Amino acid sequence: MQMLSEPFQTAWQGQDVYALLRQLDGEVYRQKEGRRTFRFQFEGRGYFAKVFSGIGWKALAGYLMKFRRPIVSAENEWRAIEQLHRLGIPTMRLVGYGRRGRNPAGIESFIITEELTPTISLEDYCRDWRTTPPPPSLKRALVRRVAEMTRILHTNCISHRDLYICHFLLNMAAPPLDTDGKLARLFIIDLHRARQHRNLGQRWRVKDVAGLFFSSLDIGLTHKDRLRFMATYSNRPWQENIRLNRKFWRRVERRAMAGYREFRRKNPNLFS
Repeated sequence: MQMLSEPFQTAWQGQDVYALLRQLDGEVYRQKEGRRTFRFQFEGRGYFAKVFSGIGWKALAGYLMKFRRPIVSAENEWRAIEQLHRLGIPTMRLVGYGRRGRNPAGIESFIITEELTPTISLEDYCRDWRTTPPPPSLKRALVRRVAEMTRILHTNCISHRDLYICHFLLNMAAPPLDTDGKLARLFIIDLHRARQHRNLGQRWRVKDVAGLFFSSLDIGLTHKDRLRFMATYSNRPWQENIRLNRKFWRRVERRAMAGYREFRRKNPNLFS
């Protein structure tokens, strides 16, 4: 199973793409468990590639012993990208993917996406909001859009499983808000662990939403901002939402605060 779009379809025709990608130089972002993620240039444009060379039996056994579902190939991510495009959620554009082999510990696979540029992650964009607050209209627009995108994922039984504000990229080709108050395009990325469920249980919704709350605790959001997110995510007025979903939001808060405390414990230098 393999797909390549231009310019790779012509440039790499008849060649072993897996071997080419293993030898390709680039800026490595992550390398672990038989997976290498890197950025590279090709014909003057930037691309990102994830190349799986097989996670090995030891890693596979470790996942299974902990009753965790292993990610053994890039197929999980390219299927998620295709699904998000069908749902109208802006994300990466696929220009290549492939998978070969049947041994679950040794499956080879790859995915290539276009670099999203010029963009900035919400983690970086909102970093100074506590000391330099943004225009209220911009903050409201961003809170609502993140909530809308999360709601679309969950109503279509998709869990992201790594849903933090660093995985939302804001298009910076134009001002964040136009003259009509419309928000610039916001992309969601890093779908490596995203999962399509038959029925999305509360456990997965809590994990995703708590990830957003945890990762936004230090950017100066107010109680009203939280209520705005909650109302948009649930598509109900916030009073009704809290009355009907009180247990859900309590679980979100507990998980978010537990994650925040653990993060501070492991990274004390960031808060000194």
